[in-house]
Amino acid sequence: MDYRFLIARRYLASRRRLTLISVISGISVAGVAVGVAALVVVLSVLNGFYDVVRDLLVSYDPHVRVEAVGGEGLADADGLAETARLEPGVVSATPYVEGKALLTTEDGGTLNQVVTVRGVEPSALDAEVERSIREGTFSLGRRDGSVGIVMGAALAGRTGVRPADPGVALEGGPSAGAVGGSRVSLLSAAALERAIGLYPFGLPDQRSFEVRGTFSLEPTYDESHVFVGLQEAQRLFQMPGRASGLDLRLADLDDAGAVAARLQDRLDADAPGRYAVSTWYDLQGSLYSVMKLEKWAASAILALIIVVAAFNIVGALTMIVIEKQRDLGALQAMGASRRDVRRIFLIEGLLVGGVGAGIGLAVGLTVSLVQKAFGVVKLAEAGSFVIDAYPVAIRPFDVGLVVVIAVGLCALAAVYPAVRASQVDPARAVQSGA
Repeated sequence: MDYRFLIARRYLASRRRLTLISVISGISVAGVAVGVAALVVVLSVLNGFYDVVRDLLVSYDPHVRVEAVGGEGLADADGLAETARLEPGVVSATPYVEGKALLTTEDGGTLNQVVTVRGVEPSALDAEVERSIREGTFSLGRRDGSVGIVMGAALAGRTGVRPADPGVALEGGPSAGAVGGSRVSLLSAAALERAIGLYPFGLPDQRSFEVRGTFSLEPTYDESHVFVGLQEAQRLFQMPGRASGLDLRLADLDDAGAVAARLQDRLDADAPGRYAVSTWYDLQGSLYSVMKLEKWAASAILALIIVVAAFNIVGALTMIVIEKQRDLGALQAMGASRRDVRRIFLIEGLLVGGVGAGIGLAVGLTVSLVQKAFGVVKLAEAGSFVIDAYPVAIRPFDVGLVVVIAVGLCALAAVYPAVRASQVDPARAVQSGA
């Protein structure tokens, strides 16, 4: 074994007696371990929340979306869907219609709400839609002469509407008027303009819907979005045979960027600049960016624990240099170079960082895996959330980055003591210690 490593280990922890330097070194190791464990746990939890939010949003949002530039809509949505299905990894491609409308309740007891109406085929949505349904079911079809609508839970609570009985919604049974949900009406901007043009002879063409369910996804989304059937949305916004865009679902979510790039190139070859292709990340980019910013901001704050431990390392190694001047002088007199002396103290810094990072990594991964498997730490008021315990997602890149940063800071902290140790004059050091 390299003698420099043996000397560094001997200076760091003496087996014979407990010294002040050993205590300070132990505190430094503990500081690094606490910092690494905290970072691993917090990053894993934040990654877990990111995955939960992403999965919920992607259950409604597509993996890849195709839209017409300029907002005039897609006249040949079926043809584009056939083109999109030729791309490897594309599982489905379905058109959708989206626009703004005025929502009113049947009794008129609440203020009118401007909402975003999204017309979809329920079969095109992800299976995780069921997880976000708070009341009722995701039913948009026609039953007993009524068509269904699904609203955000916050919007439904503000307007005071209630969804239909889910048991009746699926099985038929009694009439909707007796056991069905609240009824609401939607008035599009186009219908309102036409009614104003025909005033006083024309009345607004409002379409009536039965509330079949409510969903809880993301607060801003829940307060302003409703879902209706695709054909009903085409009638509402007067878009017969046209669609606002095309939603694609993939076999692997991580392939969205590559599929979008290939599809954009193919569409540009046929009609340059006519279509815009975006991924699931682009659709909610601001939200995902904020969550990533929170993740790295929390990491930077927790990394200060390791920085404080690094300052302890500077003090501990400097005290070793002062205490062991005679030993360092004798070592150089025996043939060790100044470079070898520097390496001894750099190895000490790496030992502190390596041991501390190893302990912290073991503790952090253990806590994260236990939480992931058993959900030990529960969320407060979990009944109002989709999940009941803090989610955990361990990313190898994040774990590796934490370890590298911890060991690197400890090695950097050892630079000053190492340089100072290498500058010890052998003759004076031996004479002063005699």
